[in-house]
Amino acid sequence: METEFTPVTALIGGALIGLASAALLLLYGKVAGVSGVLQALFKPFKSDNSWKLSFVVGLITAGVLASVFAPQWMQGELRLPSWLIVVAGLAVGLGTTLGNGCTSGHGVCGMSRFSGRSWVATIVFMVVAIIVANLIS
Repeated sequence: METEFTPVTALIGGALIGLASAALLLLYGKVAGVSGVLQALFKPFKSDNSWKLSFVVGLITAGVLASVFAPQWMQGELRLPSWLIVVAGLAVGLGTTLGNGCTSGHGVCGMSRFSGRSWVATIVFMVVAIIVANLIS
């Protein structure tokens, strides 16, 4: 399978993300905001953590299965030092905390529910991403 961007694969991927998010919302009344799900798992006495743990285990399992059965999907190199990757991860965590959500919560679920703050957050995410991509390339 080709790993380069194509409109068809983008359309299929986007449709699958949309279907999964819509199903979670319509069937269970839950929003697929990954940062919120992860943060909630660190609050051990919440009664609704079982679905969140299953959600995270499913994300990790899908990545592992893809790397085993379709390693061509995982091609690429990280040419950054480990400490920089850790700092970047912490910065993303801080940003999602300050922004009350991440790209999946705001960009996929919030915008589809016409949330004003999600539209603003997603626009900010995209502008910053474009600036950073241009700075590092």
